[in-house]
Formats: sequence, C-alpha cells, structure tokens
Amino acid sequence: MSDNQCFHCGLHAPDPEILHFDNKIFCCNGCKTVYEIFTTSGLSSYYDFQDNPGAMPLEDAKKYDFLDNEKIVESILEFREGNTQIVALQVPHIHCSSCIWILENLRKLQPEIVSSKVNFHEKKVRINFNAGALSLKDVVRLLSAIGYEPRISLEDYRNTETPADRSLTYKLGIAFFCFGNIMLLSFPEYFEHHEFWLDQYRGFFRWLIFGLSLPSFLYSASGYYRAAWKSIRARALNIEVPIALGIIVMFVRSVSDLILNHGPGFFDSMTGLVFFMLLGKMFQLKTYKFLNFERDFKSYFPIAVTKVHLSGVEENVPVYEVIKGDRLLIRNLEIIPADGILISKTASIDYSFVTGEAVPVSKKSGDKIYAGGRLSGAVVEMEVVKPVSQSYLTQLWSNKIFDKGTTVNYTNITDRISRYFTPILLLIAFGGFGFWIGIDANVAFNVFTAVLIVACPCALALTAPFTLGNVLRILGRKKFYLKNTLAIEQLAKVDTIVFDKTGTITTNSKSAISYEGISIDSKQNTGIANLLKQSNHPLSRMLYNHLSEKGTLQVCGFSEVPGKGISG
Repeated sequence: MSDNQCFHCGLHAPDPEILHFDNKIFCCNGCKTVYEIFTTSGLSSYYDFQDNPGAMPLEDAKKYDFLDNEKIVESILEFREGNTQIVALQVPHIHCSSCIWILENLRKLQPEIVSSKVNFHEKKVRINFNAGALSLKDVVRLLSAIGYEPRISLEDYRNTETPADRSLTYKLGIAFFCFGNIMLLSFPEYFEHHEFWLDQYRGFFRWLIFGLSLPSFLYSASGYYRAAWKSIRARALNIEVPIALGIIVMFVRSVSDLILNHGPGFFDSMTGLVFFMLLGKMFQLKTYKFLNFERDFKSYFPIAVTKVHLSGVEENVPVYEVIKGDRLLIRNLEIIPADGILISKTASIDYSFVTGEAVPVSKKSGDKIYAGGRLSGAVVEMEVVKPVSQSYLTQLWSNKIFDKGTTVNYTNITDRISRYFTPILLLIAFGGFGFWIGIDANVAFNVFTAVLIVACPCALALTAPFTLGNVLRILGRKKFYLKNTLAIEQLAKVDTIVFDKTGTITTNSKSAISYEGISIDSKQNTGIANLLKQSNHPLSRMLYNHLSEKGTLQVCGFSEVPGKGISG
C-alpha cells in the first residue's frame, strides 16, 4: 500500500488532507468515521477479506428526504405487516467478499435490523427491519454512511415492469428432460449383437422415446417454427427457416422409421439439437441481464423532488405528481426533472446528459430550463411548464433513433450467411429429391431428409449466441459496455475512431494554447476576439478567454460552418 493510500477505500489522499487514526491513513473524515464504526462494533474483520474494500461514504444528509413520503416508501417496500418491513435495495458497490460480509452483518451496526441477505449476482441486499424503531430512510442512510449507497430510481417507484417472461426457462427445462431421458433409453440401440431382453423390449423403448420427444418437438422448439413462419411471410429467408425445417424433417423421418420398423430414428439428435440451441439463447439472455447497465431516463431522474407551496412550506413529493405551475426547489448537482422557467436570479446548468456538451450553460431569471440538466451551484427555484411525461428529455429518449434493437442498414453475420445458405440448401435438397424420385422413391426421400438433417445450420445457431455473449461478458469485465451483440460485429469493421464533442472527453480549462505565425497587432486581436464571441463552440470559447484585448466591435457577415470554422 502506498504512503498516501486510504486504508478504507484505497483512494489517494493529498498530503494536506491526510488523516491519521489508529496508525492508519484515511483520505477524509467519512472513511475515518466508517472505520471507527466498524472497529467499535466488532466488525474489524471487514478489512481481513480484501485490502481497501470500502467506498467513500455519502455525506449529503438531505439526499434521501423523499423517503419521508409514505406513498413512496409503500411503493418501494416488498413486505409490510405491523412493525415488520422488508426491502430489497440495489447496491452497485457490492464487489467482493468483504461487501457481502459487512452487509449481511448490518444487525451488529443497527440492532433494529433483524436480518440482511445479499444477492451478489444482482448486487442487491434484502433487509428485514423493525419499523417501530427504524424507518426505511434510516436504513438507507446507514448504508450510505458506510459507503454502500443504494440506487433508488423512478423504476422502483413506478414499478410498472411487466412480469418476467419465463417461457425460455420452461422450454429449456423440458428440452433437457426429454433429451436426457431419450439418450438414456436409446442406450440399447448402440449394442450391435442380439440379446433376448433387448430384442423383447426394443419396440417398447422406441415408442417411449417417441412419446418423450413430443414435448420437445411441439413446445420447446415452437419458437423456431414461429420465427421461420414470420420469415417466410416477410419473404426473407433467415437462419430459422433451415433450422425449423431440419427439426421437422428429423422428426418426420424418425416417426416413419419407427412405424416402418426401419430403425430408432433421430429422436436423440433432434432433442439434443433443440436443447443446445435453447441453452445458447439462455446463456446470451443471462449475459444481457448481468450487464444490465443500459437503463432509460427513469434511472437518471430523482424519485422525488422538493415542492415549495405558496405559504413557503417545503414538501417532498413524487416526481410524477409534479404538475404545470408547481414551484420546485433544485439543489446543487440535482437533475432538473421537468421543463420550467427559472425564478431565481441566475443558475449554471450542465446539459451534458442531453447534448453531450460538458460546458455549463448560464441562465438568468425568466429563462427556460429543460429536463435532464444538472444544476451546478447554489440552490434555485423554478416553475414547471411541462410535467415529466411531456418534458424534453422524455421526447428525446422516445425518439426512434434510440429504440432498442433498431439497426440502420446493417445485418448481422447470421442473417448475411442465411441469405445465401438457406436458398442453396433448399435448392440442393429439392434438386436431389427431384432427381431420385423418378428412379427410386425411397432413395429420393432419404436424400431429401439427409441433406436437411446434415446441413442444418445448428453449429451456427449454437456458436453465435455463445461466442458473442462471451465477448460481451469479457468486454463488460473491462468496463467496456456495449448495447447489444450487433455492436461487436460492427466494431470488427471499425478502422478509424473520431472523437467529437470537445470539452466532454477533454478538460477545456487545462488546454494549452499557443500561436505560431506572423505577428498580430492589437486591432486584429480585437477583431478576432469579437468574431470568436459570436460562437458558442468550446474551442471558440477557449480562444476568446485566452485573448487579452477584447474591445467591442460590430461584427457583420458572421457565418459558422460545422466542422470548418467561423468567418465574419
């Protein structure tokens, strides 16, 4: 550990701010306080699992005042009966065994907490507490005080999410049951020599295998049939068409072999194919869920806001209850939840979330301010002109450009291959059938089914979800998050990266400006400054602030061409 590394959170502590306590270094009073709490409560083992496992605690005492609103608390709680309340809170900082240990020992810090259980995969802690002596606000502030600030958003308050779709889980479970039992019951078919009892019961086991294959064929694989049918109706042959056709042909061929006593058929291969393809889908789905970084605007908005009544009384109200004409109080670093008019004298607002520009915009009394901006500076008052559901940010997020799954003139590798693979496969299958039907109908049927079974693109259907899902997981570990697997294939074609929005990924205050060329007199200097003054581009603002002589001149013929500069 370096000399200036905080014992609690591991952050570097500048020399003037170093705090010493118990022969240890801390970067701030918050980390030192957390260490004292843990040691005095008999929880010093927290630091034995990992070095610097903690996070800097939250010091904003008023951040969770909205939890005084009973309506909001009721919507967040999972269970409420008498004094027993249970809440599940998402804690993004959970990352190691120390986190799990301390969060599951919260009762030692606060006796009114009955129990706490961590779900490490979902980064959630489920807390059972005595509401007679402890409020939900107290629980949340306790978590924040020890560096485990929970994330509470409008998603939790509205709770309008549709029930989880478990159909894929059910299909996978049934496919696994059918596949496993069919493989077990097919074991006698692998014996070449005749044996009395095997010969006696071979027929019975074949019909039992047929019965077990029906749920997998009719239910588990139903998604591929629907996708293939939609593809045919849209006159676009995707990869599901040969897969569905291969499954159907395998089943029909196996049934005919069973009825005509030609052999056991391909029931084991068919159910195995269905199971492994569904397993690939499940793996990809779990990867998306684990990397659930992508959220909508509700995650960024506060769950409640401070409303100022005409009498001057302040009240925390749910943000969705804010209506036109309400007067709101916005504090430093708070997100503006709705479009409105600034009442206070001045305000500095950061619109980087909406526009991408990190340079704060100055506003004065009477100016319109938009939802999604973050206040920088002293507290201000505003009057709402549009509620949240009609605000600018909602309209921006609802734009079709940001629709999940929307792609522009781009098809993934599976669709590109299937565009040629599917027609060629069908042509070979039907060509072989047409050639042999006039010679030997039995051979014709065998050729047709063999082509569709052997050439079924199951390998592609299996490898694509596993490979792309795993790449998504690996990139996520490196803190490089992608919206979907399509972005991985698009990244493979990237040969040039262009960084836009100067000031967003760079710090404009630290930019070094130098001039090389012929000397510029004071009149030219003033002219350049007045020309730069007309532009709001970050580079123009930096150059304007750099120039010393800024007399006032009238600018005529001003023109700003994006990407090329300004003239006048």
